[in-house]
Amino acid sequence: MDENELSKIIVNTAFEIHSKLGPGLLESVYEEIMYFELLSKDLKVEKQKGITVSWKEIKMDIGFRADLIVENKVVVELKSVAEIAPVHSKQVLTYLKLSGCKLGLLINFNESLIKTGITRIVNNL
Repeated sequence: MDENELSKIIVNTAFEIHSKLGPGLLESVYEEIMYFELLSKDLKVEKQKGITVSWKEIKMDIGFRADLIVENKVVVELKSVAEIAPVHSKQVLTYLKLSGCKLGLLINFNESLIKTGITRIVNNL
């Protein structure tokens, strides 16, 4: 399954969760439910995965933690904030570069319409 097929499944899952629960919950709640739902679709999902950052001869075992990485191809960064800041998209792009993934989805569940809370970020896709 390629990144585009995976993104459809992830986005549809976000829609389903948002339509049943709506906005206003903690990010950790949406993360746990997304994790559960994606696993139930027989996808390989890693939650809060530490990604190594290397700088010259320094190797930091945990440079960041990805909310979800699906099938080692798509980084999913979840938010539940009043407004997405420009730094959030840059953060996902950096996660893509460090992880080697090509597609990232930034999903803010704190929107009245979830479609306005989903941003697709690519790195050499």
